Amino acid sequence: MSTQPLAAAGPQFVVKEPWRPRRRGHLRGADLSWAIAFILPYAAVLLGFVIYPFGYALWMASEPSLYADLFADRLYLPTLVNTLLFAGLGVNVKMFLALLLSGFFLRPRGWIRALLAVFMLPWALAATQACVSFHWMLIGEQGLIDGLLSALFGIDGPLWFNNRWLGLGSNSAAYLWKWLPFWTLIFVAARMTIPRNLYDAAEVDGATGYRRFIHVTFPLLANLYLICTLVSTLWTLGDFATVYLVSGGGPAGMTEVLATLGFHYAFDIGNPALGVAAVMSALPVLIPIAIVLIRRLQTSEVQL
Repeated sequence: MSTQPLAAAGPQFVVKEPWRPRRRGHLRGADLSWAIAFILPYAAVLLGFVIYPFGYALWMASEPSLYADLFADRLYLPTLVNTLLFAGLGVNVKMFLALLLSGFFLRPRGWIRALLAVFMLPWALAATQACVSFHWMLIGEQGLIDGLLSALFGIDGPLWFNNRWLGLGSNSAAYLWKWLPFWTLIFVAARMTIPRNLYDAAEVDGATGYRRFIHVTFPLLANLYLICTLVSTLWTLGDFATVYLVSGGGPAGMTEVLATLGFHYAFDIGNPALGVAAVMSALPVLIPIAIVLIRRLQTSEVQL
């Protein structure tokens, strides 16, 4: 008996070839036109607002004699010290306080949540309004601080902007007042992602209070803390509004930072090249920070 009819009557199976992704090739025709149409606006913005201004600034500040003039100016070295103090102390104090306050604002109490809303107000204000408000709080007997000292204790407050160190302190205090709420909110959000069972396990092992913070909270937030510190340092080194609107660089330019000194050279003295050179002199600090930040983002994860 032949088996050919049975084979013909049975189910037929079609063997399909395994799926293989299409090879990537060059775009052609309409695909190429659409790709150019989407990329061209971004390329134009990048060229017009990033590459060209930065390249032109580098060209303006490429003359070696500009840096000789910078170091010869009596304001440059004090300004460099002011910038390092303003950024170094301000960023580290701000981040440390933000990390501590984030634990306080996580407590499940109604009045603490209401206080958090009030605490966020300086950050919610525009930088101009916040810094000008702080300036008027410290301006002589008409200011809020000196007025309270006179009314409550019968003493005359200091002239905050007639002394270099008081002026620097005022700038740093305004900077903390403005930006501390933002970074506190970042750490509050980060703490909320930590699983509760980790704290329960630590409590079983006897880690309570500050030990729980040292052995559980901070190790989990260490990567985020470092990245936030680097980003904040980059922002602070270029901060112009705080110093310009709070102390105005006084007295006699002794509380200037590099951003405001460059503005002074470019617009008050009328030497834009020297102003750009003053700002560009911060690149030896900015570039290593940017490299470390990029490498940190590429080689490690922000674990919460």
